[in-house]
Amino acid sequence: MSGHSKWHTIKHKKGALDAKRGKVFTKLIKEITVAARTGGSGDVDSNSRLRKAVSDAKAQNMPNDNIDRAIKRGTGELEGSHYDEITYEGYGVGGVAVMVETMTDNRNRTVAELRHLFSKNGGNLGEAGSVAWIFDKKGLFVISKSAKAEDELLEIVLEAGADDLKDGGEVFEVLTSPENFEAVNEALKQAGVETQVAEVTMIPQNSIRLEGADAKSMLKLYDAIDDHDDVQKVYANFDIDESEMQ
Repeated sequence: MSGHSKWHTIKHKKGALDAKRGKVFTKLIKEITVAARTGGSGDVDSNSRLRKAVSDAKAQNMPNDNIDRAIKRGTGELEGSHYDEITYEGYGVGGVAVMVETMTDNRNRTVAELRHLFSKNGGNLGEAGSVAWIFDKKGLFVISKSAKAEDELLEIVLEAGADDLKDGGEVFEVLTSPENFEAVNEALKQAGVETQVAEVTMIPQNSIRLEGADAKSMLKLYDAIDDHDDVQKVYANFDIDESEMQ
């Protein structure tokens, strides 16, 4: 498997475990609330970020009542916490670049706790801009090779505005600009193509290969950060063999 596919496979396996602990619902509710507030509307038809957040919530079988309440908190119809979106940057084991997207109602608490998690697990929190240059914001779709022939899939996604289609071993990876994510996503749905992953993410320009103790330490740091209640997403440029990830 290529780096992007392998990375997302391990994240989604972890996501399934998180769902059992209720963490996925918490993160999705925050995203819906902020999307409704910052998108200027609680209408999914006119707010693309909210539309994606609601779609993700429904995919996790979140009850409609929970979704509606989160939207109303975002639009101010219901009282609720005000979340700020803040991205933190740092370094993990072996100089691995780490970006952490958070939603928090207490900036001082969040930065203090993240600094502690980094230092406790062999990393350190950096300054704004210290590692952001290593990542490109991209739309990513991971699609099983059994879903569609390569030439047919290539035609569908390129016509919709995708940048590239890559061979990821057992899967295809489709990369788009963030602006064209919705168009490509809709084109795949219209063509009846199911996606294993469909999200706007941060793709590293290069990676650092880790093995043995370093790999174990880096995964421990990643899990510790990802488990924090204020953390929405974690990105890093490590490359670890799939057998070690297991």
